[in-house]
Amino acid sequence: MRAAVVGGGVAGAALAWRLRTAGADVTVYAPGAADASGASGGLVRGFEVDGGAARDAAESLAELRADDLVRDWAGYRETGSVYVTADDVTPSVAAVEAVLPGSASVVDGAELARRFGFRDLPADAAGVVERHAGHFSPDRFREHALRWLAGHGGDVRTERVAEVLPGPAVRTSAGVTAFDAVVVAAGAWTPRLVGGEPLRAKQIQYGLYRLPIPCAASFVDDRTGLYGRPDRDGAFLLGMGCDRWDVDPDGVTPDHDLAARVLDTARRRFGVAGGEVVADRVVASFDCYRSPGGLRLVDAGGGVSTFTGGSGGAAKTVLAASRRAAAELVAS
Repeated sequence: MRAAVVGGGVAGAALAWRLRTAGADVTVYAPGAADASGASGGLVRGFEVDGGAARDAAESLAELRADDLVRDWAGYRETGSVYVTADDVTPSVAAVEAVLPGSASVVDGAELARRFGFRDLPADAAGVVERHAGHFSPDRFREHALRWLAGHGGDVRTERVAEVLPGPAVRTSAGVTAFDAVVVAAGAWTPRLVGGEPLRAKQIQYGLYRLPIPCAASFVDDRTGLYGRPDRDGAFLLGMGCDRWDVDPDGVTPDHDLAARVLDTARRRFGVAGGEVVADRVVASFDCYRSPGGLRLVDAGGGVSTFTGGSGGAAKTVLAASRRAAAELVAS
């Protein structure tokens, strides 16, 4: 099978690597533009509120921890994780435990305050604490995967794709090339290349703050939307969801009002007061979203498929999702 993967982010690079490992003749178009993989904070854990997503995330994390090559490519750091929610966590915790036994436990608000420093939590708050979780670098992973591909018979091209054609084929400045299958994994550029699918580009953003947060683990607080993880030299990576939809991926600028809200929310949630704090750096990027979300292969017709995050945060599930997508393509 001759397959083309359009997009060299973490999703596209992982899929191209899986396809070549399965024996496919793979060409990946990776023009090297700034993208979500280069900006991602790379939080990985097993727990997700949705049970299916939790299974994929846990399987990805298990491979990341068990495979020396993948762990080295990703630069994985295990800090643990805590997810604060009021939803029923039972099915999702069971999904994590089935893959990573002994990793996840459920704690109440009092324990969240004592162990992780959370403040002002609602009475129904609960936390899912995972020992086996942390973060990795999607940018580092994709660089290693593409380098491996180039050294193992794959074709890594830097041309920017102008059009994806049914048939399927890819048009660049060099002309039109036909393939047996074309997968568009171009993140926020995907809607431009593949019509007819409900995909939307959305801004993503985080900042690096020197704020004395008393939480040594990566965390998500779904009541406020705040997420974060420890970074180097005492800084903390902090972010919240951005409401800028249908952004131009070639012209995203930081939302400084959002950066200020992130800081205010973190101060309240962790009881950190006083002192003038600004972000050392604000990182603004973009990702591709779909409803329902989830990183999976979607048939777009004419031998063309898409493979994009669908809900942001593809790093958590990319290993399991790329393995499944490659198997589907090879089988077809």
